[in-house]
Amino acid sequence: MTLSDLDRGGAFRAQRTEVLDFCEPLTAEEWRTASRAEGWSIQDVVAHMGAGVHSMFGPAVTKLLLGKDIEKLNDEMVGIRRDRSPDQVLSEYRRWTGVFANVMPPLASTPLGAMRLPLSELGGFPVRLFLSALVFDTYTHLRYDIAPALGRPVGEVDANRIAVSLEWMMAVLSNQLRAARPAWLDRPLSINLTGPGGGAWSVEPSGAVTPGVAASAVAVITGQAAQFPEWGTRRAPWREREVDITGDAEYGAAFLDEMNIV
Repeated sequence: MTLSDLDRGGAFRAQRTEVLDFCEPLTAEEWRTASRAEGWSIQDVVAHMGAGVHSMFGPAVTKLLLGKDIEKLNDEMVGIRRDRSPDQVLSEYRRWTGVFANVMPPLASTPLGAMRLPLSELGGFPVRLFLSALVFDTYTHLRYDIAPALGRPVGEVDANRIAVSLEWMMAVLSNQLRAARPAWLDRPLSINLTGPGGGAWSVEPSGAVTPGVAASAVAVITGQAAQFPEWGTRRAPWREREVDITGDAEYGAAFLDEMNIV
């Protein structure tokens, strides 16, 4: 899919519906179950997802945008919600994601959607990518932190949601590499993610990650698009997934060992 084909608002609404449908029938015991996110219960993960959206519409947005440790902020926001009931946590998620779904897509389609805002230490992003950020966050938490911990299935995901999640991941990866470029990153490589929602990206020695295959890539990393949010965030080792490196395999492996998209 090309960037012009992405429906970020539709992806967010679909992902929101999936979370609500999954969480509404959970039992009290399931809400208390440890998730795959270290130190967080299922309820904590949902509290994190709701708090993140809620924070965009109140004073906490300053900490979210201008802070220097987004993981610490996430822990703080979850901590102050631990005495709430599952119903209260899910109600916060339902209410504020509903507001976001109504407000952000129209805003993203205006010139304001191209305006860049910081997001803590992750760097600056166009406003429209905040939709992509929340699609990625919800997609990843539900599929890899919540559902496996409960042994409950999650339905098939559409190509649009995968593509929107990958858009965010590549934007973060680019910021990470440019902020702390490894000394050994001195030649271009390509990332080719296959299947629905997939695409190709060029990684330049500068750290820039852009759509398209690098003509002079010395290594090409190929994997499945639907699996990338799992191993690209180190929720699973890339060597244990369907990942192939052609060209300079050592260089490609070094890149993958360094990559950790948050």
